[in-house]
Parts: sequence; C-alpha cells; structure tokens
Amino acid sequence: MSDLVAAADLDVRLEGHRRELTGYCYRMLGSAFEAEDAVQDTLVRAWRSIDKFEGRSSLRSWLYRIATNVCLDMLNAGNKRARPVDLTAATPVAQAQLNSRPEVTWLEPVPDGRVLPTVEDPADAALARESVRLAFIAALQHLPPKQRAVLILREVLAWKAAEVAELLDTTVASVNSALQRARSTLAESAPKETDPADPLDEEQQKLLDRYVAAFEGYDMTALTALLHEDATLSMPPYDLWLRGHDDIVGWMLGVGSVCRDSRLLPTVANGTPAFAHYHPAPEGGFTPWALMVIETSGGKVSGICSFLDTDRWFPLFDLPARLDKDGRPAPAPAG
Repeated sequence: MSDLVAAADLDVRLEGHRRELTGYCYRMLGSAFEAEDAVQDTLVRAWRSIDKFEGRSSLRSWLYRIATNVCLDMLNAGNKRARPVDLTAATPVAQAQLNSRPEVTWLEPVPDGRVLPTVEDPADAALARESVRLAFIAALQHLPPKQRAVLILREVLAWKAAEVAELLDTTVASVNSALQRARSTLAESAPKETDPADPLDEEQQKLLDRYVAAFEGYDMTALTALLHEDATLSMPPYDLWLRGHDDIVGWMLGVGSVCRDSRLLPTVANGTPAFAHYHPAPEGGFTPWALMVIETSGGKVSGICSFLDTDRWFPLFDLPARLDKDGRPAPAPAG
C-alpha cells in the first residue's frame, strides 16, 4: 500500500510542474505540440529514473535538466520554426499567390493556460506574457540551442548563472558568455513592441470591439482606420504575407472576400488577444476557418496572423467545432 501511495505522490509532484515545463519547452521549440511531447518525455524519464535522483538539487531543477536535454536533442535534429515574415519579403497584393509549406516550417500558437503560470505580481505576469509572444518566440529561433536555453533560463525564468551552469554541466563564465552572445543576436532581430494585453484596458477593448464589428460587417473603410499603415497579415501554412493596410484591404476585397459574413469568437493566444474565425457554412451556421492572433500598438492593430489549420488549433484551444446561425456555439451535425 505504501508503494502505491508513494507512486501516487510522485505522480502529483511531477504533474505539478507540467505547465511551467510546457512553457519552457514551448519557448525552446516554438511548437505547442512538440512542447507537450517533450514534457511528456521528460516526466516519463523522471519517473523511470527517480531512483537516481539524489536530491542534491530540487526536483524542479532536476526536471528542467531533463527537459533541457530532451529539447536539445530535438533541436539538434534540425527543428527550427518561423513565421512567414521571417522567411520571405512582403508580397504586393497584386502578385499574391498562396504557396503552402510543411507544418514543421511554422511557429505554432499556444493557449496561455498551457504555458503561463498563475502569478499575483502584475509585473511578473506581464513578463511571462511577453515571453510567449509569437514575435519573441520567433526571435529565439535565431539562437543556437544552448544559447536559447541560457537566455530563457536567465532572462525569462530568472535563474542564477550558477544554477544554469549546474544544469548545463558547464561553468558560470560559459553561461555568462553564452548569455552575452544571445542578447547580442536577439538585439539584431528584436521583436516589435506591442501593447500589454492582460487585462485589456478600456481603450484596447474598444479597439478589439471595433475590429470585430469591421471584420464581421466587412467594412473595409472602418478596418483600414484600425490598422497601422505598416500592419502585417500572414496565413500559415502559406508563406505569403502582406504589409500595409492598403494591401491587406486589397486582399480582403479579392481572394480574401470568401471571409464575408464570418464570425469572430474571442480567445487568447501567446499572451495576446486572439479570435476563433468561423466561416459561413453552406448548410447554415458557421464552421472553423482560422485562429487569428492579433497584436496591437499605439491604439491600432499592428499584426494579424491567421493560422488556418483549424483541425489542429481549435481542439487545442478548446474552441467550439461549430457556431449556429446566431454565432453561438452549437453541436456539430451528426455524421
């Protein structure tokens, strides 16, 4: 009976670290699904080798050591993810073509609840959200794997240099050197500033409300007024991306006009506002079309990234599989 109790207690202790480990692995890998696989591998390895855990460090530190090794192995296999804006130049709308690339190419969105810890300090919460923004995760992809681990552990998770050195079996001097090189590289590809988004202030909420009204009403004059002049639109798995409100609206009035009469359901992703985008269905109601991640700055929308593989994203974000004719969640049709 005591062995069963001990096993159950160990399960609880390991599971208690799942969310923060998922956040760490997501920052390392840029994929929500690979992060979950890495964490599951980490917990299985920990369970199998618990007898080797000597207690010289905390269980948490030991788990991070295992998780780091799992991620480094995955990254050494060549995994590196990006956004469309990281791979090609912006395309003028008149020349726009939809060219798909494999799923492993793309940086993936992630639900906040799977990677962000519950913290009371607003400053800590803001830092955590900033550290999972798509632009920040994309910038991390420019770093070699070990530099990436050092920067995340030191700058995001606030580990001491000595703790990171012990985790990576290296010296404090090596950790400090890796951190300096990582900071330098990151400065060359620094993500654009965006407005903090949790909780939304009154003006941000009004902006999003106006965005929903303009998009659902397909009011391109109103939408143009809400977009920064150099706003971007991208649509993974296509490598096409557009820059500027004129080209974005040109797309919406051309190929993108299939989005007329859509509905948007609010959610959050990567520390920023997001919408589940539903498309009118021939049989009535609305079916999934995209997960739309929104970034704002200076009171306007600065970026829209619409992830189109809804078979992957809607279940991950626990989004309804269908909306009824009034735009409310509805059961999917039988069969």
